[in-house]
Order: sequence, then structure tokens, then C-alpha cells
Amino acid sequence: MVKNSTVLDHFEQLDDPRMERHRRHKLIDIITITICAALCGADDWVAIERFGNAKESWFKSFLELPNGIPSHDTFGRFFSRLCPISFQSCFIQWIQSITDSLPGKLVAIDGKTLRRSFTEPDKKNAIHLVNAWSIENKLVLGQLKTDRKSNEITAIPELLEAIAVKGAVVSIDAMGCHKAIAEKTREKEAHYLLAVKNNQPRLYSAIQEQLYSKKAKVYQRPAIDFHSSEKEQHGRHEIRRCWVYHSVAKLPIATEWIDLAAVVRVETERTLQGKKAKEQRYYISSQPLSAKAVSEMIQHHWQIENSLHWSLDVAFREDDSRIRIGHSAENMSRIRQIALNILKQDDTYKIGIKNKRLSAGWDHEYLMKLICSV
Repeated sequence: MVKNSTVLDHFEQLDDPRMERHRRHKLIDIITITICAALCGADDWVAIERFGNAKESWFKSFLELPNGIPSHDTFGRFFSRLCPISFQSCFIQWIQSITDSLPGKLVAIDGKTLRRSFTEPDKKNAIHLVNAWSIENKLVLGQLKTDRKSNEITAIPELLEAIAVKGAVVSIDAMGCHKAIAEKTREKEAHYLLAVKNNQPRLYSAIQEQLYSKKAKVYQRPAIDFHSSEKEQHGRHEIRRCWVYHSVAKLPIATEWIDLAAVVRVETERTLQGKKAKEQRYYISSQPLSAKAVSEMIQHHWQIENSLHWSLDVAFREDDSRIRIGHSAENMSRIRQIALNILKQDDTYKIGIKNKRLSAGWDHEYLMKLICSV
């Protein structure tokens, strides 16, 4: 084993799904080769086998490899049978060992479908993964599989139960605006920032009524904090205005949402090629944050799309992956997230994820640094 290779040490305790008499290759050897291959650009079982064969002499410098490099069929069978719950547990233990404390930091939760993970013969749906992404730490904190996007409602509380989010602000889009999710967030000693749409009609109407009240007397209006920002980027001019109302006690259903502290209105005005578009959005928060802080958090929430989902699709070609048998799609998704977390934490080169993967494949010293540094 590689000395001090923290990431690999955390996966030595995985439950091996193979019958003992069929174990020609050590579990940790299979995991190590797969993680290294994913770091270096291998995205399927054949590529992982070829990578292992090309690097066999290097792997033998720190792995036992009693029967050489496993075949692509062996990799496929192993990950199709590996319990994803056990793999998730080891993954989370590793993440918690390298993650800074989260008080005041933003954790964005959002779902992503593995589009080619469906199978025609048995009509198996493409799997949908709910991910928790630490914005400041640039780390996937955890992941949970569902069969459909609509099942995010039940998956999010389970994901929150599994990960450590104490002190963080958990932001979720309107799909996650449910009382049980708000309650689980507070139970985990975190704060929630939830988008509100018509899937919560009573809450949505109450917020609109409060925010657009035409009361004549100023003292009857709710306390308001306001922030405005303006930017020009890629030919698009954007003005963002944010109002935070802290007088939530006046909302008729305020007591139905645990520790509700503020409601938020965000107005975005965009001009592109002379065409203007306006958008209004609403949020609820368990923390009485300033309008500036809330506005920034709402913008940063979408880094889960740009920094996580985009990287997985573009740098790791996740949407093109046809790995789908048994648990293999979910487990390989977690392998990609391990690799992405490692690459995001590395500051050796100021280059993109794709070129970091290429560099790791070319340079044994750099690859060793990656697997030993976290």
C-alpha cells in the first residue's frame, strides 16, 4: 500500500461482495486501480483494464497484485455487486476526514440523472442521483440514488442524515421545499435556504400577499433589507435585486415551517442583444441573513451545476457512460466523484480538470501525489 494514502485507507474496510474462494484479486487493489484510472481519463471497464496493464510495473511498486491486473469483466462484475451503501459509507468517512468545518458555509443539494443508465429489456429507469456539494470546499459531501427525479423529496432527508452539515446553510431548489426536509436540516443543526414555487401553494400565496401588500401606513409594512448588484458578462447585462423580509410572524402559516426566520424575493433583469427579460423568485430561510448574503448564496447555489455536474459530464463524460449492470452505474458515479474531489483539491497546476487527468496519466509522480495528498 501507499503510505499515508488517506483516500485508499478509507476504502480498505469495504464489504467484499465476492465469495472468498473466487477472490483472485485483492479488494483494495481493484479499488486503487479504478480510482487511479479514473483520475487519468479511463471512463469504462475496458479502459480501466488497459490502463492497469500499461501501468502494471508501477502498480507493483506498492500493490500486491497476486494475479496481475484484473480483467475488464472482473472490474465490471465487482462493481455491479459492490453494495453502494457500504461504498457510500466509506466515501463519507473519507470526505469528513478532509473537510473543513462548515459553519456559515453553503452546501448545495441538487439531482442529476445518469441518462444512459436505463436498460430496455427490463424497462429499468435511468437512475437519478441526489448530490450534496460544498461550495467553498469544492467537494462532493455525499450522494444518494433514486429511481426518479420526483423521489428527491424522500431522498434528500436520507442524504442529510448521512452527511455532516452542522453549521452550514443548505440550499435546495423548489423540489426540496418540504417541511420534512426543513425539519431534517434543522435536526442536523444546519440552516435551510429553500426556493418556493407553486408546489407549496399556501406558502407561495402567503409570501406573495405579504411582499406585495398595499398597506398605506409605512409602520405596518414588514422590515425589509435590500441589496442590488449589476454585472456585464459575455455580452449580457444583468441587474439583480434582493429583498429580505424578517417579519415572518405576520405570515399566516409561519408556524408551520420550523424556525422560519425570513422570506426572500429575488428579481433578476437581464439584457442580451437588446432583449430584456425579468424573473421573480422566492425563498424561505431559517437564518435572518442580510439581503447581500442571501443574494450571493442564491447565485453560488448554481455552482453545483457548473462545478460538479458540468465537470462530470464534460471532463468525465458521465452522460455518455453505458455502465449500467447491477449497482455498477451508481458505484462508478461515486468513483468519478472521488476522482473529481481529489482533482478539485489539488493546486499543483492551474489547469482544468480534463488536463489534470491527462497530466496524471503522463506523470507517475503527479499521480502518486494525487492519491496520497487527501
